[in-house]
Order: sequence, then C-alpha cells, then structure tokens
Amino acid sequence: MADSPRTKDVRATVVTSYGGPDTLTAQDVHLKAPGHGEVLVRLAVAGVNFVDISMRRGLKPVPLPFTPGLKRAGVVEAVGPGVSNVQPGDRVAYAQQAGAYAEATLVPADSLIPLPDDVSFEQGAAFPLQGMTAHYLIHEYREPSAGDVVLIHAAAGGVGLLLVQWARHLGARVIGTVSTQEKAEAVRQAGAHDVILYTEQDFAEETLRLTDGHGADLIIDGVAATTFAGNLKAAALRGHIVIFGAAGGPAEPISPNVLMERSLSLSGGDLWHFMETSEEMLHRAGAVMEGIEHGWLTPRVSRVLPLADAAEAHRLLEDRKTIGKILLSTGT
Repeated sequence: MADSPRTKDVRATVVTSYGGPDTLTAQDVHLKAPGHGEVLVRLAVAGVNFVDISMRRGLKPVPLPFTPGLKRAGVVEAVGPGVSNVQPGDRVAYAQQAGAYAEATLVPADSLIPLPDDVSFEQGAAFPLQGMTAHYLIHEYREPSAGDVVLIHAAAGGVGLLLVQWARHLGARVIGTVSTQEKAEAVRQAGAHDVILYTEQDFAEETLRLTDGHGADLIIDGVAATTFAGNLKAAALRGHIVIFGAAGGPAEPISPNVLMERSLSLSGGDLWHFMETSEEMLHRAGAVMEGIEHGWLTPRVSRVLPLADAAEAHRLLEDRKTIGKILLSTGT
C-alpha cells in the first residue's frame, strides 16, 4: 500500500527535551502507510491529560523526541493488511496510544473504539481515558453500595466529575474536594451531596463532621502529596483508599502498620492494567457510552483549543484553571 499523499507529512506537536510547556513545538512528521494490523486515523480532537504533562516534564519519561497525547477521536482514513474491525470513513476513538497531538497518526486496529454517530468527536476525545478510568476506579476495588460514603479528590477535574456522577448513580453519598468556589458549584451540579473547599477547610475533619464521625467508605485520590495523610483520618473503619495519580506530587511514604489502626485497605491503580485486552477495553468503553447515551453520565468539556496552542493547554491544566476536560482540535 502506497503512502497516502494527504498524510505523508502531517503537523504534530513534538517534545524534543524534558521541561516546561515551551518544550512543546510544532513540527512536520512523516507518516508511512499503515502496516499489518495498523490503521491511519485522521484526528479531529485530542484530550489533554496530566499524564501528558508528567511525560513532558520527564517524571514519566519516554524516549525523546515524542508526540504527546494518549487519547483522540477522528476518522479512519486507511487500513493496513489484516484489518477487519474498521474501514475507511469509520468514526473512532482511542485511549492508549501515544501521538495524539497530531493531525493524523498510525495506531493498532485493535486499540480503536467505534464512535456512534450521536457521540461527538469532543465527547469521543473526552470520555475514553477518563471515562474508563472512572469505570475501573468505581468497579474494581470497592464498588459503592447505596448509602456508602465516597470521597473524591479533585472532584472538578475530568475524571473527578465522572466519578461524582458514577458514584451518585450507584446510590452512594458523594463528597468532593475542590480548590475554588467555581469548581465547587460544578461538582454540585454533577451530583455531589457535599463539597469541601480544601483551601479553607481540613477535609478530613469536615468529612467526619458531615458523616457524623463515620468517615468515607471509599476514597479516590489522584492528588496524593497534599491529600494522602488526610485520607488516613477521613476513612471509615474498614475503608478503602485508591491512589491513581499524583497531580500534587508523590505522597510521603507510610508504615503499612498505620493501616491497622482503622483496618484500612490501600490500592494503587493504573488504567492500562485494567484494559489489557481489546475485549476488556471495549467493555469499559461500552459502559461509559451507555451512561452517556442514557443521560446520567456527561463528560464536561472546559475548553477546546487549536492544536497549535498545546503549550497553553498544558499551562491551564498545570495551574488548575480548568473544570472538566480540556481538548485540542485540528479543525478537521
């Protein structure tokens, strides 16, 4: 199969050295024709995630140079030999392949998620990574039952807002922590029963007060450094704490024996370990799309910026100036 003349050279955002947002530069990247099992996807919208920032900083190093971005939505433009699950013209999304900050990219066919016609590219770019993250965090450790208390940190973020909605859908009492009043209002609109402004309140003491001393049965934490110690106080007896990120930096180490004091359990999670097969990925994606289609799960898009403004998107995310998801568009 010959190279596609439309995609032989595409514009991409490339990191050539680890550092700040200014290390993101626009370059022309050459794409070959899709090989066996590969698909060429003309990309419409990319999602910006904190893991992209960690890679750019070198905290989660990948070989240089690289094009960041792990999730995207677009249209299949060409397929390589051996591909039967998609065809040119199909609308698709993906959530685990690097290189999303580009006009087009090559991805394995089995990593693609079919995108229904009634799901926009913006939703397609917003839901896969964060929606499936919310799905495994809610279902794989201690799935909330009606009446359980779930404490969600950074509840106004892309994952946080989805977690609020999912926990509420399962009948849990949801408490979210946020940094501003504007974010607090967004979390209330998403369905949280209570919101704690942690810049003004001790979230552990406030959680205990709001629950008459019971605490949180499940705590989901993507912040870590500034929240983890408080989690040990905010958790209910036999409560479960899940750490899935470190937006505030790594948490300080503790002695495992500390968990004995309240019979707590502690887990760490990474989405990649919960969609190791195409079947598992499609199961999680299907659950997310079902929630969107039924109307109880709504990904919130904060801003959509041009691909050329990737550095600004990183600054907004790093400075905690977003509510929900920030996206990059190629204008396709």
